[in-house]
Amino acid sequence: MSNSSATTQSQTLKRDFSFGSAFAFAFAFISPIVALYGIYGLAISTAGPSFWWGFLIVFGGQLLVALVFAMLVSRWPLEGSIYQWTAGLAGRGTAWFAGWVYIWTLIIAMATVALGAAGFIANLLGMTEPSGTDKALIAFVVLVVGTVINLAGRGILKGFMYASIVAEVIGSIGLGIWLLATSRVQDFSVLFDGGASIDVADGYFSLTGSFLVAMVFIGFSFVGFESAGSIAEEVREPKKNLPKAVLFSITFIAIVVMFSSLAIILATPTNAADLPGYDVDPVYTVLTAALGQGVALPVQALFAIGFIASFLALQTSASRMIWALARDNALPFSASLAKLSKNQRQPVVPILITTVIGTALFLLSNVATDLYILMVNFTSGGFYLSFLFPVLAFVIAVFGGKWKSGPFSLGKASGFVGVLALVWIIFELLNIAWPRPFWGNPWLDWSVVVGAVGIGIVGVIIYLSRRSRILSAKSAVDKLDAADSK
Repeated sequence: MSNSSATTQSQTLKRDFSFGSAFAFAFAFISPIVALYGIYGLAISTAGPSFWWGFLIVFGGQLLVALVFAMLVSRWPLEGSIYQWTAGLAGRGTAWFAGWVYIWTLIIAMATVALGAAGFIANLLGMTEPSGTDKALIAFVVLVVGTVINLAGRGILKGFMYASIVAEVIGSIGLGIWLLATSRVQDFSVLFDGGASIDVADGYFSLTGSFLVAMVFIGFSFVGFESAGSIAEEVREPKKNLPKAVLFSITFIAIVVMFSSLAIILATPTNAADLPGYDVDPVYTVLTAALGQGVALPVQALFAIGFIASFLALQTSASRMIWALARDNALPFSASLAKLSKNQRQPVVPILITTVIGTALFLLSNVATDLYILMVNFTSGGFYLSFLFPVLAFVIAVFGGKWKSGPFSLGKASGFVGVLALVWIIFELLNIAWPRPFWGNPWLDWSVVVGAVGIGIVGVIIYLSRRSRILSAKSAVDKLDAADSK
């Protein structure tokens, strides 16, 4: 075997995932339980029950983005998603920064979700008031176990993804139906109630008003559909299956989250604010008030499964992004980062890197709370900032006459949809990044900007040190384009 053939083989992943696996992966990444549980309390305390209409707006905007991504993944079904798509449209210099921002967004989100899972696991273990250190230790165990699962192979990973769907259906749709059938106490008119316990600013729809603030939180609920592209080279018939996985996952997630939140709103008693724990955890408080304390442990277990599956998908996506950049010689120590394990064809070193960084973030959660909050706040904006790169490049390519579509295409509507998606991303990114006085600390109020600048400065230093090697290497996009042109 020639050296070039050996190198190609050493960088070839196993296509062990089907359409169902890719859908389950994107589904677990977003996770209706994580999406709802993570934002419900913040959104309803900010904008009242009428925050629910924000779901429709955010879903509409994200569906436009998903349509663009479906076209891009159909054209370039390569590991690394956002990085590869931007490389094909705007070159690897721009793509490097898209990938760099997305890697950090994924890793920080991964650590956040692990800490979220730790809270449920602590309750299942009988720890009624776990300390920050307790949660960090449990999150570290989740991180280690998740790393072992990811290293064990795609079969076990697929099993967890499918288990997540079962948990989500029971925990979201099942409980929602039960609440509506047995515990509904509010009329649909409550959805027009803008009352809230937090007075953000005068003017409900103003720039600093309650509704746009709620949309900041909701914006985090509908990200992750693009993750199907992160495992593109591990999916069979990717040009056919991945566009469907991207579009089906965002649509199904939106339906589940909107239905579940509606059920909780309609089952919330008028005296909910007086219920013990409502101000801290309204979802769990309403569920136990409506269904009894007997539901406590099963609900906690379902929530824990949802959070753990989301963690696994995030870690997988982050490791594949690192591997994709390393394969193009775009990161320090690329030779080691781009290696795959012999049997499972897994990017072992990138997976371990996410474990090390995740552990460091857990330590930060205890010793530097403000810094950790700053990084966590950055994640929501980080997703939209990452989305901005390929969508802007797509619009430029379409109107510049340089876009060549793949099997999935919107035809003449591609440019129109691309422009609308771009407008939406810019709007929501500005909405998320706007320095509203939440924390009483300017660094935290400007957290998205501060995080982006900090990550950007480090990125510029690394990029400049690697630039000549990045641009001289033949990328996966170049190779795919060359193969398609034959």
